Amino acid sequence: MLPWWAWVLIVVGGYLVITTILDITQTKRSIVRNFPIIGRFRYVFEMLGPPLRQYIVTSDLVERPFNRLQRTWVYRASKGELNSMPFGTQLDLEVPGVIKFNPSAFPTYDVHATDEIDPIVIGPNRAQPFAVRHVANISGMSYGSLSKNAVRALSLGAKLGGGYMNTGEGGCSPYHLEGGADLMFQLGPAKFGCRNSEGGFDPEKFKKLCENPQIRAIELKLSQGAKPGKGGVLPKEKISREISDIRGVPMNVDCHSPNRHPEVNDVPSLMEHLDFLRKLSGGKPVGFKTVLGGEEFIRDVSRYIAEHDDGPDFITIDGAEGGTGAAPMSLSDHMGLGLQEALVIADNHLREAGARKKVLVIGSGRCITGAEVAIALGLGADLVHIARGFMFALGCIQALQCDTNDCPTGVATNNKWLVRGLVPKEKSRRVANYLHAIHHDVMMIARALGVTHPNEIDRHHMSMIVEPGRRVALTEIYPSSMKAFHETRLIRREKSDAA
Repeated sequence: MLPWWAWVLIVVGGYLVITTILDITQTKRSIVRNFPIIGRFRYVFEMLGPPLRQYIVTSDLVERPFNRLQRTWVYRASKGELNSMPFGTQLDLEVPGVIKFNPSAFPTYDVHATDEIDPIVIGPNRAQPFAVRHVANISGMSYGSLSKNAVRALSLGAKLGGGYMNTGEGGCSPYHLEGGADLMFQLGPAKFGCRNSEGGFDPEKFKKLCENPQIRAIELKLSQGAKPGKGGVLPKEKISREISDIRGVPMNVDCHSPNRHPEVNDVPSLMEHLDFLRKLSGGKPVGFKTVLGGEEFIRDVSRYIAEHDDGPDFITIDGAEGGTGAAPMSLSDHMGLGLQEALVIADNHLREAGARKKVLVIGSGRCITGAEVAIALGLGADLVHIARGFMFALGCIQALQCDTNDCPTGVATNNKWLVRGLVPKEKSRRVANYLHAIHHDVMMIARALGVTHPNEIDRHHMSMIVEPGRRVALTEIYPSSMKAFHETRLIRREKSDAA
């Protein structure tokens, strides 16, 4: 009778021999073929690399797309914890591109002040205007891309915090409605939630949906920042029977949305379609979401709005730095304008056309702190949509597993075991806390600038570091007229070429 350790040696030895033979004879992986068994450790280290760098190797400032300091701010804010910074900033304040606020010598007195503001009204002249009381709200995140528990928590949190949430293009699910929050329904090119059997738009379904009082506004999605010119993708691993029924798509096949609405071919047809949706909805505010690639489109839209009353009630400008669960690198890295420049271009064209007071501008794209929201407001936004910040409030750890159905926190997965870890009632409080923390920070910045409402923050309240030791007023970098804006860019380009 052999001792137990001999059996262990036999089993381990047999496993190593079989594995070596398999490694040497396989043809797919060169390293493993040349270095059997040992070569397999490469893939183990490759898998462990991101979490090791995230928690041990990298500093608080180098991670992308959000560094540890940013995430920590959101985590503390969502938990209602003290969010002050000891011993001064860790940022290098002389890096070119950093935007600084210019504090007023006589800030707005804050004793007994509250964070309540006069509502920002979307579609004030429509039959069913929508009054908004928070400058930052929850951006479009579909059920399917997020888990049912994540959507539940967002809906409950939006209601608890007095904000609203965008449904995302995946349709209005029962979980969006469950918390009782105000909703902005997003209608994407695939018409999810309002789709007929051929995949086209069903006006009757849309009309019935809009009868729900929770649907307060409609957003027609033309494009999004992470993948301009390409429709959304929901991997087949995430498509459950319920999601298949809600969206009207088959299971076991990746769900690809078209990259455009066939009804919209130019600015006039876009305006006609928006007005058609507004009438179907019973007069609810209607707008569109887009990524700017230049100035011609927003210029034509601005001129139309100035001359007509049937244009959009709001325009959501999504920056190229926007996020998504899955996007081609070529589009995510190289397509579209960033949020800051896009907001300035949109705001300038609307002002020059005389249309600025007729439409609200909503900014979206990598804004997760109060300072980032305030900068977007100062550059031309009236409201800001946040997606990833609210995901952090739900517990997201930036594991970058959004497209695999393996999100470890249960936020961006439909794996039942992982989803159960996210408790909606608990996380809804964090969503509400984060909503209030963002608004509070923006109000704190507004008072420091000497104003009383976030929409009074303007470019003259900010400056940008252009080189170490030298800052330039943002009104000089981003002038308020398009002519001056182009002249400024030309001068900067000439200086750059000369250098």
